[in-house]
Amino acid sequence: MQSQPVYWFNHERLEVYQEAISFVAWLSTILDTNLKLGDVRDQLDRASTSIPLNIAEGNGKFSEKDRCRFFDIAHASALECAAGLDVLVAKRKFSTGEIQHGKSSLQRVVNMLVGLIKKNSDRDYTRSDITPKEFQSPNLNPNS
Repeated sequence: MQSQPVYWFNHERLEVYQEAISFVAWLSTILDTNLKLGDVRDQLDRASTSIPLNIAEGNGKFSEKDRCRFFDIAHASALECAAGLDVLVAKRKFSTGEIQHGKSSLQRVVNMLVGLIKKNSDRDYTRSDITPKEFQSPNLNPNS
């Protein structure tokens, strides 16, 4: 029989928080390698730490506006981590396959955070500064 996890605080029950903590654990194995990762190591460490910290802080706020502010910061930090992983691939420190688990985890975190932000906000999520054409992938077919 498996015992139920013990939660000390409400944010620990959130799936997004648990996923963010899992990402931090996974990333620490990447950052603790002996590879020279330069400034990207510190940036990824700070950004990844920011995700669960801001989720916890936001979850503890009482007003929806305050909650969203911290969830927005966590969201931005998750995107920053995704870009940091891309930089490591671009610098040939890791392959795309080696960072795939981290990107997948970050995608889940981002999706859940967007859901929390939408749930706690009455903001309009349409962007007037981006036309639909800009969302489309470039045509990579050389025959067209």
